[in-house]
Amino acid sequence: MTNDLHEILHAHVDKGPVPGAVGLVARGDRVEVQATGSADAEGTVPMARDSIFRIASMTKPIVAAAVMMLVEDGRIALDDRIDRWLPELASPKVLRRPSGPLDDVVPAVRQLTVFDLLTFRAGYGYPSEFTLPGVAPLFSELKQGPEPADVPPPDEWMAKLSRIPLLNQPGEAWLYNTCSDIQGVLIARVSGRSLPEFLAERLFEPLGMKDTGFMVPTAALGRFTSLYRIDPNGGIRLVDSPDGQWTSMPAFASGGGGLVSTVDDWLAFARMMLADGTAGGRPLLSPASVRRMTTDHLTAAQREASRLFLEGQGWGFGGSVDVAAVDPWNVPGRYGWIGGTGTTAHIVPSTGTVAIMLSQLEMTGPTPPAPMRDFWRYAAEASH
Repeated sequence: MTNDLHEILHAHVDKGPVPGAVGLVARGDRVEVQATGSADAEGTVPMARDSIFRIASMTKPIVAAAVMMLVEDGRIALDDRIDRWLPELASPKVLRRPSGPLDDVVPAVRQLTVFDLLTFRAGYGYPSEFTLPGVAPLFSELKQGPEPADVPPPDEWMAKLSRIPLLNQPGEAWLYNTCSDIQGVLIARVSGRSLPEFLAERLFEPLGMKDTGFMVPTAALGRFTSLYRIDPNGGIRLVDSPDGQWTSMPAFASGGGGLVSTVDDWLAFARMMLADGTAGGRPLLSPASVRRMTTDHLTAAQREASRLFLEGQGWGFGGSVDVAAVDPWNVPGRYGWIGGTGTTAHIVPSTGTVAIMLSQLEMTGPTPPAPMRDFWRYAAEASH
């Protein structure tokens, strides 16, 4: 096992197909950062520490933190019904069987709560079986995926969501992704601000996350990476270029995966979480809120059913929480998440470690690819 971060990253960039990557491992004041490869497949723009990436589902912990800010403001409570702000979801219908047809539904046994959304147990989202009839509308109607230009504005999106039945009764099952997008709409409606405005004011500006947002300003496009996807013949093809979909504010700012960021910006968020919600002497979240976010809320059966995504781990608010030492990098309490665009970020409260790796090659499924696993292994060894 090599003990050099540059070697770990470069091994995957050198043999392909990853065009480039930036890795960061921090513990206290000690920060190791390496950038390797290029921001584009042509190799014309060298990767740099301040390169900007579409971080995809690494958006989720940030949005969950914003929900907890509203809880602390007294605007909402974890056990509040969400239909007060999201009336479209006031009378949800549930599939009689998760594998059943879309028209075989029963009423929900109870109303959906803020807590259901935060724990991904509201009944909306992806199960481990993507071929179920109830999953198709999440793609066809809600346009769930990496291309923000396709997604309708929040009110229209919620209207579409209201016509899609829940796969499971509220509280019953952990389902991936959709609940974070609903959280984004909830934040906007409760606060009376758009999600981009709320996050900028309450998180990005206080934390100095100057390169994090739902679009990339013109002045920063030179640092913005291209996004690629593996094509059927094993090569890679361009999904989005720096002058593509992130040059303007999307109609729907996705709480599930819409942000761009850098390793240092996400490090600022991570350090706030490790410091019990405080940054620069200013409390942004209470220690109790951070504890709730980084505590596993799932049952053993829910963890087992979600193994495709969680690999035996649990779920807090916005991210996974390690509960089982399945792999060398699993440490009880390790919290964070991965992004389908090839990104990953975790904190380990017990050691004060932050591990972030950003690349620009889409994952081919829910299973983390080799570059992530090798990076996690390195970060675990480096933090001892």
